[in-house]
Amino acid sequence: MLKIYNAVRQVPENAKKPIKGGRLSGMTDINPMWRIKTLTEQFGVCGIGWKYVITDKRLEQGANGEIAAFVDIDLYVKVDGEWSEPIPGTGGSSFVAKERNGMYTSDECFKMALTDALSVACKALGFAADVYWEKDRTKYDIPQVGVEKPELTKGQIDALYKLGVSKGLTQSDIIKATRHYYKKATPEELTKKEYDSMIERINGIGGEKP
Repeated sequence: MLKIYNAVRQVPENAKKPIKGGRLSGMTDINPMWRIKTLTEQFGVCGIGWKYVITDKRLEQGANGEIAAFVDIDLYVKVDGEWSEPIPGTGGSSFVAKERNGMYTSDECFKMALTDALSVACKALGFAADVYWEKDRTKYDIPQVGVEKPELTKGQIDALYKLGVSKGLTQSDIIKATRHYYKKATPEELTKKEYDSMIERINGIGGEKP
């Protein structure tokens, strides 16, 4: 079970660069081409052995006039001749950011958000696990005021998927609905209130998906 994980957990030194400034100081920047190379080594050429599908991209207003870009993807890898279930990843980057000399607009925000989304999806396969484990801190540890923490148990998540099956929905359908209605990558990130809302949506569907 750990064959792929162990094969992709280590990052070569020439693909790592320490981040020395800003809020992410002390963490490690990983060359995105290392992930592309490693995906190709493990699964084959992009589009044949692995692929990703962009499921959503959007701009959202932030504080102080800043605007953030977000991209959602589903990553698929082929193992023993069969495609995996979708591996979701959500990435973000700044579109309009407030800098020392004023507001800056990036024309590469979606490209960078896509790169970030791919790194998030790859993390589920164990990519760069040793780096994340060693640092024990990621950009997601930065306190977020007003953001509710996930409150769901594994049993609740299993019950959600089971209810979906009874209504003719696949796991992928549930994940897509989670992203569309609640802007969360997976049901595991839902708050209890959002979970209850999702249950109501599924129970109330007829021939349409939530």
